[in-house]
Amino acid sequence: MAGLTQPQIEAALSGYHDPYLETDLISAGCVRDIRIDGPAIEVDIHLNYPSEYLKGGIAQVLQTSLENIDGCQSARVNITWEVEEHKSQSALEAIAGVKNIVAIASGKGGVGKSTTSVNLALALAKDGAKVGLLDADIYGPSQGIMLGIEEGTRPETIDNKWFVPVEAHGIKSMSMAYLVTESTPMVWRGPMVSGALMQILTQTQWGELDYLLIDMPPGTGDIQLTLSQKFPVSGAVIVTTPQDIALADARKGIEMFNKVNIPVLGMIENMSMHICSQCGHAEHIFGQDGAERLAETYQTKVLGSLPLSTYIRKQSDEGTPVVAADDCSEVSMMYRHAARRLAVTLATWETGQKIPDIQISDD
Repeated sequence: MAGLTQPQIEAALSGYHDPYLETDLISAGCVRDIRIDGPAIEVDIHLNYPSEYLKGGIAQVLQTSLENIDGCQSARVNITWEVEEHKSQSALEAIAGVKNIVAIASGKGGVGKSTTSVNLALALAKDGAKVGLLDADIYGPSQGIMLGIEEGTRPETIDNKWFVPVEAHGIKSMSMAYLVTESTPMVWRGPMVSGALMQILTQTQWGELDYLLIDMPPGTGDIQLTLSQKFPVSGAVIVTTPQDIALADARKGIEMFNKVNIPVLGMIENMSMHICSQCGHAEHIFGQDGAERLAETYQTKVLGSLPLSTYIRKQSDEGTPVVAADDCSEVSMMYRHAARRLAVTLATWETGQKIPDIQISDD
């Protein structure tokens, strides 16, 4: 009987289509080494997105495919993963230890941006990534409530200079809410707000992070400009609803990031539909496919669509976001799929790739 060959093994491996890379592992360049020892096969695979939760299942599928090759008596698949650093503005000084800064933004308020931010952060952490979450909404910080941080909690300090982020549900967090009382309004002008953001970002000891997600305030103002001009943001995610007015504001957000050369990695469509808890009827209350059309216009993608759900709202209000409450529930898996698509899009983003300019005329 003829011995095993590398083309046979590559053919078996190429039969697995990674749903997030959207190609097989051979084409994606993830297969690092193939070793043949008589009737035994050993394969090393390296993924470029957080895969701690997935790697066991992927290895099992690939092992079965390899052991189905005629002449193979045993197969071993070793899977490793690592998040690499990506910067859209390499000239800017990075935050020590932080590989990637991702801005979660929206053109207007009330679209579920903060809920999306915390659940994406938790989803990335569930897949093994080291994640930080910064609440950059100086005027209306809400992440402390969503993470279940007890009122009055203050971050520890080091040498009266450095903040130690507050940990909850496996992620590190920092927010203006930890520095003031809930009843203290931030009656500040723009420069003061920008200065507060700079201080929180640079004087927090984040440690080693794969991702620092920044929950941005709505709009396209001082915070957004400060972030884009002072820090090497890796990419942005735009949160919207299918409603026309929300999409119009989301368009402005995309254009803003385009102007400051920060790639828009994709969009999250919140409140895409409502499913009646009594009869199961699904209704698109705020419109349908709006984010898909906008993503097509700007040559980006919809990373995920979330329903209008009482469960999502209730868990956030109780301080246990849905991904933390039950990471395998249907709604939680929607966030986890979106987080993986975000991670893969960032990992595979090509340097120099740019959102196209949109020309508007009266024709």
